[in-house]
Amino acid sequence: MAARKCCALSSLEVVLTVLFVAMTAVSVTLISMTAMRATNTCPTPPPSPTPPPGPEPSFLIGVGRADCTGPPAELPLMGYANPQQTAAGIHTRLFSRAFIVDDGRRRVVFVSVDVGMISQRLRLEVLKALQAKYGDRYRQDNVLLSGTHTHSGPAGYFQYTLFMITSKGYLKSSIQPLVKGIVKSIERAHDSVRPGRIFKNRGRVDASSVNRSPHSYRNNPRDEQNRYDDNVDKDMVLLKFTDMDGDGIGMLSWFAVHAVSMKMNNRLVSADNMGLAAYLMEEHKNPAALPGQAAFVAAFSSSNLGDVSPNVRGPHCVNSGLACDYLNSSCPDGGTKACQAFGPGGDMFDSTRIIAHNIFTKARELYTNAAEEVTGSVHSAHQWVNMTDVTVDINDTHAVSTCKPALGHSFAAGTTDGGGDLNFTQGAVEGDPFWDGIRDALLGEPSNQTQECHRPKPILFSTGEMKFPLPWHPEIIDVQIVTVGSVAVVAVPGEITTMAGRRLREAVQQELRSGSSGAFVYADVVIAGLSNVYTHYITTYEEYQVQRYEGASTIYGPHTLSAYVLKFGQLAHAIAQDQVGSLPTGPPPPFFQKNLFNLLPAAAIDGKPDNSSFGDVLQQVLPVYRQGDVVSVTFVAGNPRHSGDVRDQSFVAVEMHNNASDSWTLVHTDASWETRFHWLKGSAQQSNATVEWHIPPNAAAASYRIKHFGHYKSMKGLRPVITPYHGTSDVFRVVHTFYSE
Repeated sequence: MAARKCCALSSLEVVLTVLFVAMTAVSVTLISMTAMRATNTCPTPPPSPTPPPGPEPSFLIGVGRADCTGPPAELPLMGYANPQQTAAGIHTRLFSRAFIVDDGRRRVVFVSVDVGMISQRLRLEVLKALQAKYGDRYRQDNVLLSGTHTHSGPAGYFQYTLFMITSKGYLKSSIQPLVKGIVKSIERAHDSVRPGRIFKNRGRVDASSVNRSPHSYRNNPRDEQNRYDDNVDKDMVLLKFTDMDGDGIGMLSWFAVHAVSMKMNNRLVSADNMGLAAYLMEEHKNPAALPGQAAFVAAFSSSNLGDVSPNVRGPHCVNSGLACDYLNSSCPDGGTKACQAFGPGGDMFDSTRIIAHNIFTKARELYTNAAEEVTGSVHSAHQWVNMTDVTVDINDTHAVSTCKPALGHSFAAGTTDGGGDLNFTQGAVEGDPFWDGIRDALLGEPSNQTQECHRPKPILFSTGEMKFPLPWHPEIIDVQIVTVGSVAVVAVPGEITTMAGRRLREAVQQELRSGSSGAFVYADVVIAGLSNVYTHYITTYEEYQVQRYEGASTIYGPHTLSAYVLKFGQLAHAIAQDQVGSLPTGPPPPFFQKNLFNLLPAAAIDGKPDNSSFGDVLQQVLPVYRQGDVVSVTFVAGNPRHSGDVRDQSFVAVEMHNNASDSWTLVHTDASWETRFHWLKGSAQQSNATVEWHIPPNAAAASYRIKHFGHYKSMKGLRPVITPYHGTSDVFRVVHTFYSE
């Protein structure tokens, strides 16, 4: 279960879930998993040119990007836990973007991946592959993986039971493209390492984020709230990477907003708002390059986004148009499902475009005006921690502890970005006799110790006490900090709320500034969310008491944030005192080999209409279109799962005719924002593929054609055979809008 943003369960799903434990394997979907300074008042520096190159490099720098898109058909999408939300095409491709910084003695790697979150299994697989290729060069302490939190990427890359149920199991077809893509991006960054310089900047991004749990936020101390202008962090922190000639080679930024502009009824693989911002920045720097092929690498990474939504118009009851109940985000005519928040656009595609463009526009401004150079040393510190047993001294006489993992009743309510189907609501501090009775009968009642530890959370699933067929939640988690000069990146293994992130940043900043060398007197601390392992949410103690979705999904109990402040503070102290080598590594996490299950059936043999071939056109293009029109063509298609590893392939090509050379030039692929690839499965295993090209305003007046590529599976005797195919539309013309026949 996770969020419906990251989400909620139908009554049938709950029953089937508990039956899974009692009986063995049931294919059912629960709910999916679903920084800036202490103030938001830092002014954007006035425009000033980047200083001329200095005589000596500050760092060795490498950047790399690689496709990590998985099969865009039938796999569940990770984030909303809508059972019907399985992949059925591509909106935009998914990429991994890697940045290597080396000070001559130490090296760190930051990777931003278009994925819902980094799972523990994904990180372990990546580190294993890096070990095989580079030995001890890249390790758990100096490699940081962070997910952008798109809710429209394939699921199935977890090794814990809760997430496997949600994702129809552990799916090799899902995790392998991610592992290969992440490793390839690091390889490309490694191969491109050269002397360079880094500059930083920060600025405010407006009209792009709102707090979706303001009731929880307002439970924080009033004097603490008064220190900030907003109930979300609106600052973007940006690093600009150049070579020694001053030419830009990359950009890395952090901004706090959920990648849920694409809604829970979307079935196209999509990098959502953060991925589109990266697409726009890379296109801006290399306008002639196809998407994913630009030399310039731009990453927009997640931060303390736990309670931050891009749906800036806020929630209302979809059946009546009235405001939702403020405390529990529900409606009298449909419960939590009817209380939905909406973005600024006319539909989810338009909202994604608007939010992404806002983020990109600010990043472009910050990049252009970045003048503060980052210099100094590189450090990394990492530990594995048993998060179920961390004791924190609150004062000289009082200590508190974390708990075994558990999810509360409000977890099943979901959020205003995607509510649940049942009678659960946010803000529940009491259990429900009906659901508690089913839980107790089939799963067993949570222990008194766990109930007391999590109070006031009414426990829906005591996942820390559920071990069949594998543990349902991780116990061993990663804490990690990497620093580049005075910039410290805190790798938070989950979704941390606005105020929780502010407290954590301040604690890390204080420890760094305590160092005797003075290297971190002006430490700039950023949070990289959804990093290394996924542990749901992290709220403040006060927010936890309200038990909205975020508090109910803070799985290690009310003192989770205090434990993270302690552990990350210890890492920061070790870096500041240059004592990282004395840190114990901690207990390593498990790498399960047995009892991993797969509930996704193999893709069937492909069928086709009589007297047709795969790639034939079923619905042809029109002869003429204008800029702003949508070209649509439908082909006889095979199941995209039969195309195997689809990285660096494309199901779509939009080609323009060059009259002078009588040749065709590729202008768009399925990685382009302007295209949409829809796959539709029909009866008798027949399916078709519809390619849309949304003609941009700057499209040249010329002749074009659209191609579709794929594979189909047939039987040759008793042996299945995979065969490639392609289809091509008729030639059509694009004319300027003022054109008249």
